[in-house]
Amino acid sequence: MTTTETTDESVSGGENLEVMRDAHNYNRYLRELVRDCAAGETPVLDFGAGIGTFSDSTGASADEIYCVEPSIPSQTELRNKGFRTHSSLNEIADDSVSFAFSLNVLEHIDDHRGAVEELFRVVRPGGRLLIYVPAFSILFTSMDRHVGHVRRYRLGQLKRVIRDSGFSIERGAYADFLGFFATLAYRLVDKDEPKPLEGGLVRVYDRFIFPVSRMLSVVFARVMGKNVYVVARKPLADDRPFAASKTEG
Repeated sequence: MTTTETTDESVSGGENLEVMRDAHNYNRYLRELVRDCAAGETPVLDFGAGIGTFSDSTGASADEIYCVEPSIPSQTELRNKGFRTHSSLNEIADDSVSFAFSLNVLEHIDDHRGAVEELFRVVRPGGRLLIYVPAFSILFTSMDRHVGHVRRYRLGQLKRVIRDSGFSIERGAYADFLGFFATLAYRLVDKDEPKPLEGGLVRVYDRFIFPVSRMLSVVFARVMGKNVYVVARKPLADDRPFAASKTEG
């Protein structure tokens, strides 16, 4: 994949995305995370928007939301919802968005550093970035391969990728503490050909286990979880390293 591409639904386990629509508590958590990180800032960029499940999480009006999504069918659905839709970050102007977020996308991209550098380009100085991805290589299973994952991340690794692109890290944490153990158990019985997610099991986990996992994740945020996220900010021009010396020169 190029630096600005996200994975297409045809090779990313689209059936699993359909099942995850019923994970109401998990989806509510992600929407709240996006909204809280956005802090009301607009315009907003959803990188790897899919069909727009989380695109409107910030409360911004549709015409203030830029959705980057390469899948043609998904683009059609995004446009029908009124979002500004683009197939690549190359179509987004420099310093044009105040908040950018990407949920479970960066792990699909070979050149993830290039993708974050492009996000740095389009975010305004002072603007924020939220990246949320799967955590821990030990949890990598046939399901990851099935949905097109290239890697899973540790918190320090994700921070480095984002920091090296020019952002200043504000905070980072692991999420879904109990999901770590659920995925590890799956890995122990994993086979080469993954089975699609079972809707019934997803609903049971989401209804009864995830709320507990979410609370435990507050305690174990620095230790482990099925996912990991980082919130970062693009420095103002005067705050960037060597900015003063460059200006003087």
